[in-house]
Amino acid sequence: MKYSLVLTYGRICYIRLYLYFPALLLNLSELSCRHIATSSIILSSIYSGLVLTFFKETQVSKDLNGKVAVIAGGGKNLGALIAHELQSVGASGFVLHYNSGSSKAETEKTAAALREKGADTIIFQGDLSVADNNNKLFDLAKSHFGAVHIGINTAGVVIKKPILEVTEADYNKSFDANSKAAFFFLQQAGRVLEDRGSIVTIVSSLLAAYTPFYSIYPGSKAPVEHYTRAASKEFGDRGISVNAVGPGPMDTPFFYGQENADSTAYNKAGAALSKYSKTGLTDIEDIAPLIRFLVTEGWWITGQTIFANGGYTTR
Repeated sequence: MKYSLVLTYGRICYIRLYLYFPALLLNLSELSCRHIATSSIILSSIYSGLVLTFFKETQVSKDLNGKVAVIAGGGKNLGALIAHELQSVGASGFVLHYNSGSSKAETEKTAAALREKGADTIIFQGDLSVADNNNKLFDLAKSHFGAVHIGINTAGVVIKKPILEVTEADYNKSFDANSKAAFFFLQQAGRVLEDRGSIVTIVSSLLAAYTPFYSIYPGSKAPVEHYTRAASKEFGDRGISVNAVGPGPMDTPFFYGQENADSTAYNKAGAALSKYSKTGLTDIEDIAPLIRFLVTEGWWITGQTIFANGGYTTR
């Protein structure tokens, strides 16, 4: 049986010789079965190596060597940590966006830290709820770096109020920052990103929560799920993955500004894994690696909203 298999293997590779190396046919008839089998093994190894090389070259690498990322809200908190996470696996260029002038100093500090690590980093200020500012953001990235590969939007606002107290101004502010800005960031990322790029928008685990007082915050984040699904279909033929990530309540000033002592204690105890985090809340250090995964070897995940919250909520 073994000898028969060797002969069969040799005949298969004989066909490969015929297809790829017809000049060798002149001498092949004089070779013994052992020679045929040996030659076939060598050629098959070469063939397999070529296939494997092709396969690897068509996949997204685990590293980001030479890649450029645009990060909305990239100067502080989660956005800054994501920038450092991507730089740690090779990303070499960043555009860090910030909105308020109060965030300028922190954004400049983050940019300086990335430059010290060798990453070319520039900053951009603008209200992304103004659609044209998204054009300017990505045009700046394209003109400075020549190519853009990753778009990550961490920006947003939180308004926590009873429904009966929400004003029109509150409503507009929330939907402008969390929905409109997210849409036009996504649109311009799709316009500018290179093929095989990645887009990630930070939403909230409150999309799956059943809780009072947070009506317009998750309400204004909810449309991003639909934008994400549509964009993943529309950009998919270019190999661009599009996802949303919904962290649980995070241990940042973004969370504490809305809560009192009782609600803070409630949220700190709300996750199934809460006693294993530093504060009981979602640690930003547990979110940044997920973003890094999605823009590297997690490329096959697209059109999804991923809740990363230690079991705070699910659906």
